[in-house]
Amino acid sequence: MEVSRRSFLAAPAVLAAPAASQKVEFRTLGRTGIKVSSVGFGCMVTSDPSVIERAVDMGINLFDTARVYTSGNNERMVGNVLKPHRQKVFISSKTKAPDKATAMKDLETTLRELQTDHIDIWYLHAKDTPEQITAEALEAQAIAKKEGKIRFAGLSLHNGHAEVIPAAIKLGSIDVILTTYNFAMAATMEPLVKSIADAGIGVVAMKVMAGSMKLDRSYDFDRAKAAMQRPGAALAALKWSLRVPYVHTAIPSIKDTDQLEENLRAMREPYRPDDSKVLAAHLEKISPLYCRMCGTCKGVCPQGLPVSDMLRYLTYSEGYGEYALGRENFQLMPAEAQAVRCGDCSGCAIQCPNGVQVKNRLMRAQELFA
Repeated sequence: MEVSRRSFLAAPAVLAAPAASQKVEFRTLGRTGIKVSSVGFGCMVTSDPSVIERAVDMGINLFDTARVYTSGNNERMVGNVLKPHRQKVFISSKTKAPDKATAMKDLETTLRELQTDHIDIWYLHAKDTPEQITAEALEAQAIAKKEGKIRFAGLSLHNGHAEVIPAAIKLGSIDVILTTYNFAMAATMEPLVKSIADAGIGVVAMKVMAGSMKLDRSYDFDRAKAAMQRPGAALAALKWSLRVPYVHTAIPSIKDTDQLEENLRAMREPYRPDDSKVLAAHLEKISPLYCRMCGTCKGVCPQGLPVSDMLRYLTYSEGYGEYALGRENFQLMPAEAQAVRCGDCSGCAIQCPNGVQVKNRLMRAQELFA
């Protein structure tokens, strides 16, 4: 590793904990000026509307969905729950469209499903190279903002941070960046995330648990449970992401009220040395499994497999307990990529500097999803 576990898990100045009577901490989302709860609500894996309703009651005011989540059903569910609360919450959604016409069509569908006349943040989703941030997609955001259908233009990315983040900052039109950010990525991501905030752009952190989501009891991948879950790791990971002021909010996925309550604890409790110990032990356990999306492998093997994407799909299944979500994303890959079998290769061209057993993990994804 480039840095020791002790040094990269060590916290900078610890933010003071809010008063005990204060349920929710709010931070200003960059130059947007809006005050968002430092823990928002990632709706991607939520199927129980009452959990979202409970989050509103508890003071969380940022809810994130996307056009591509469960084929639009997630937006519909979120819209139904939040409609009575629309004046006191902020909603973000996303489009993966590269061209203006498709993006605008997506936006109209999003507004209809969410039952609102505007969304607060509209992300160009999963843009992992600067080339994917097309002029037409940016034009769609500009038109939508002028028409009052969106308040702020956003960009989301899973990979390619070192290239995409500087390019997005240089554009000048992006108000909010949603990026993967967690304790396992500290060495590469800390300066990049700070650069976003220094440019006045809102910082929203996702994938903050590094695969340490609590799993449903009904989920039967025992080996994955043992590897991806450690007592206290999810809470410590969320506290880690919030320990610095230049992360304005995090949007962990929330499936039930237990997770919701734990996430609220992360807003009230400072990051402590004991949390570093938990995360160091957890990192050692997940290092052979968890892709940190560092970009070293450039994401594609000689057989055409989108390596980091496939490892992310596997984490959806084995880390989040969302097999259907992992398989759905796998089946969106080109047919020729789905047909590749890593067991047919004598070796693997991708050697992860962080110790991920790439070939074994890709074979596991093919075993589950193909």
